[in-house]
Amino acid sequence: MNIIEAMNARHSVRKYTDKKIESDVLNELKAEIENCNRESGLNIQLITDDPDTFTGALASYGSFKGVINYIALVGEKSDDLQEKVGYYGEKIVLKAQMLGLNTCWVALTFNKRKAKHKVNKGEKLVCVISVGYGENNGKPHKSRLLDSLCCFHGDMPLWFMEGVLAAMTAPTARNQQKFLFTLVDKNKVKAEATGGFYSKVDLGIVKYHFELGADKESFEFI
Repeated sequence: MNIIEAMNARHSVRKYTDKKIESDVLNELKAEIENCNRESGLNIQLITDDPDTFTGALASYGSFKGVINYIALVGEKSDDLQEKVGYYGEKIVLKAQMLGLNTCWVALTFNKRKAKHKVNKGEKLVCVISVGYGENNGKPHKSRLLDSLCCFHGDMPLWFMEGVLAAMTAPTARNQQKFLFTLVDKNKVKAEATGGFYSKVDLGIVKYHFELGADKESFEFI
């Protein structure tokens, strides 16, 4: 499975089997996290075999079951932390999909008091991602119309359309899709969060998807 296939195949999964993640798969996932941390300066952490974090009323409210592994998205407090977490978190999510794992972005429905990750002074936990072998592969989410998620003048370039279509496959909080891509010039794109719950995290996620669909060499974000 290549990354484009992973992007189209990946859907949110909240219920997991008790199958342990194999060591070779785990090592590849850890390597991806290390690469993302090195590139971004974040402190993303993989926590495994933790039966406590996804327990209690919050996990039940979120319909989570069997979650014992998660990725903690931690970084130094800054104005762009949420967007950065979304971008690099989604890179890890798609790598997990390529490795045969299932995932789900989680903002609130887990027990922070029992969580095993570490947050250093000056850092903040933004959200987590459950990871493991799902009871199923999830279902595609409903999407808003393409024209409501982008803005352009004249004919839409093919690369721009493919970028927006890729962004439409991205997970967003409560499937709100509060983002807008504007073609400002022939190869310059403005990406905006348009409000809503965790929309800055969503912006990072959809920008990564847009890059995959449009090809980073075709444009630049402004």
